[in-house]
Amino acid sequence: MKTEKDALGLLFAQFGLTTMGRGFEEVETRALAEGWSLRQTMRELLEMEACARRERRLIRLLKESQLPEGKTLAALESARLSAANRRHLAELCEGHFLDRAVNVLAFGLPGRGKTHFLSAVGYELIQRHGKRVLFAPTYKLIQRLLEAKRELKLEAVLKRLDSYDAVILDDLGYVQQTREEMEVLFTFFAERYERRSVMISSNVVFSQWGRIFHDPMTAMAAVDRLVHHSVILEFGGESHRSNKSKDNGAKKREKNPS
Repeated sequence: MKTEKDALGLLFAQFGLTTMGRGFEEVETRALAEGWSLRQTMRELLEMEACARRERRLIRLLKESQLPEGKTLAALESARLSAANRRHLAELCEGHFLDRAVNVLAFGLPGRGKTHFLSAVGYELIQRHGKRVLFAPTYKLIQRLLEAKRELKLEAVLKRLDSYDAVILDDLGYVQQTREEMEVLFTFFAERYERRSVMISSNVVFSQWGRIFHDPMTAMAAVDRLVHHSVILEFGGESHRSNKSKDNGAKKREKNPS
């Protein structure tokens, strides 16, 4: 014969209230000891469930984002950023640009911190605002789109990508692609235009995008769509990676002087 406890357990499970089911007895004990009202008891249980769901969703969003591990805001060497980029960093982390489908375009030579900057913003968009973010090396996203086109599934893949508030494309132009590959990338940009944000890092300035897209007109059309509503970031100075190598070398020499 089912007890009242068993019946409650089944009901919690039926409605997917797993955290409430696990914590009910503890909350009930506290409620009886402290003389809580029914309203207070229900609020405690529901807040417990809501908190657990937020945590599970955050874990899921971080996992699906594929953001590079460790490239967070806390790990970003903001002192190396220009004053303008530090200002943009604070504004972008607030997430308002997503509401206006503004793009973020980061340009600079390799090793200047573009990827870490965009990744840090991506982490903040998820953790602060619960947004869906996808990070992808540009060549990988292109291959995904091209495969979908060949299998007549491009529309379905674009629809899935549309569910992300922001897509971060890393290293646009780093690897030379074929004309067919650039056509599916242009289609991706066109689909998100004025609807969803794209965040791009590139070491190729706009004036050289003709060689990326293999056609000046296509390049112009892509640039026009990306720039229309955008924040453009420039990363100069010395390579962060070479600076770290120098710093590590200096520390080793200090520990082991000749």
